Amino acid sequence: MTAEYAQLALVALFALAVAAELLWSRRLARSVYNLRETLGNLFMMFVNNLLKPLSLAWTLLVLSAIEPLQPWRLPETGWAILATFVVTDFVFYWYHRASHEVSALWTMHYTHHSSPWMNLTTAVRLSWIAKFVSPLFFAPLVLLGFSPLVIAASLALGLLYQFFLHTESIGRLGWFEGVLLNTPSAHRVHHGSNARYIDRNYAGVFIVWDRLFGTYTPEREAVRYGVTTGFAGHNPFVVQFRPLWDYLRGDWRRERQVAEEGGGPKRMTTAGPLDAAGR
Repeated sequence: MTAEYAQLALVALFALAVAAELLWSRRLARSVYNLRETLGNLFMMFVNNLLKPLSLAWTLLVLSAIEPLQPWRLPETGWAILATFVVTDFVFYWYHRASHEVSALWTMHYTHHSSPWMNLTTAVRLSWIAKFVSPLFFAPLVLLGFSPLVIAASLALGLLYQFFLHTESIGRLGWFEGVLLNTPSAHRVHHGSNARYIDRNYAGVFIVWDRLFGTYTPEREAVRYGVTTGFAGHNPFVVQFRPLWDYLRGDWRRERQVAEEGGGPKRMTTAGPLDAAGR
């Protein structure tokens, strides 16, 4: 299968999954979609797709630049590919955690968390800048002998898995929750602005990392989606760049700080959450 066919297949999968979730939400009268919010998410995805050739080239350039410094190289076997996927996901946990706990990185990751709705289009509500920063966190894996190409492929597969975590249509999975793999329930917690949910469940694919490092919290109370600094509106450019501008001006707090202070700057709030019809 060529890269073009693979891209078309992913687009078709995305469209079918969103359509199925939308039908589910309509049938059960669940207000998980907002028209203007969804259009904003799709616009951000469109720009990210325009940037993809450049960001992919940058990722491979960063990883390949370190390749000559490798003291040794893992053989390209099935076990080596599996090991690369697991280790890459481990590094993703720490990159993701840093994106919440380091203010400068939170200015970028804020984009993904700023919506008060949770649906599959939230998964593509991603920073345009972060994709040029994240490769720097995975570059050290090359020095450990991992293939740059397999690292990049592992990241892509991990993001594909995480796409299906952004939904309310799948409930808690009983004994499976919090054991090995990340789940929609665990990821709903991650998107919560509830005090007990902030800075929890950083996992990409394997929730076991949260278990090991004490950041796992199960879904117990209803999740309030969004950020503690208030709703920033539907303008993608505001959502993408206002946090960085505030950070450069010295007027920026991450989620935990705002929660602990009992409030926070509300300047970014331009509108309240709208109903499912987008009014």
